[in-house]
Amino acid sequence: MTADILRPEPGTRTVFRWRKWDGGPHWVHDCIYLGHDRWGEWFGQPEGTRSFRPGREVLTRAASVTLVPPSGDHALTVNVAPPASSRIYIDLAWDVRWSDTEVGVPTGIDMDLDVVRAVDGRGTWIDDRDEWDEHRVAYGYPAEIVTHLEALAIELECKVRDRVAPYDDDTANAWLARLAALAGARPAARADA
Repeated sequence: MTADILRPEPGTRTVFRWRKWDGGPHWVHDCIYLGHDRWGEWFGQPEGTRSFRPGREVLTRAASVTLVPPSGDHALTVNVAPPASSRIYIDLAWDVRWSDTEVGVPTGIDMDLDVVRAVDGRGTWIDDRDEWDEHRVAYGYPAEIVTHLEALAIELECKVRDRVAPYDDDTANAWLARLAALAGARPAARADA
């Protein structure tokens, strides 16, 4: 996400639209824009916030914040745990940025690989390698993107395990506090409109 865009005001409700490599729809998350820092753009979902994709809709069981770094190649989500089963969930991604067609709406391509840090003693690992292997062939992911994201997944797994900022608890906790303060933000347009 670039710094030369017009950001919404902190507290503005928006949606985060994910798609798959072929352009097909994926998750859409109702969220609140929280602001930005040296790590990137931050978004939040209070407990009870709607997320949906074709065939599935959920209300979040715990508050979370999501960081989109300027690289646009992943999105870090940090959950309040419990009740969430993971403290950290990183979606490896491509082209995560502000939408060209919807003001104040972040979009991105979900690239299957995820880095997870569980709260139940299972530790930290790279998830969904089987989906990655299937989709990189089926969708024809370019070789340079495959190489980049596979290396990034390993790098992020190490940073999460070592709790290097912004993959540490202190950084996320500050943004979770901001989310709590802004949770009464004004309503947004419907995410499925």
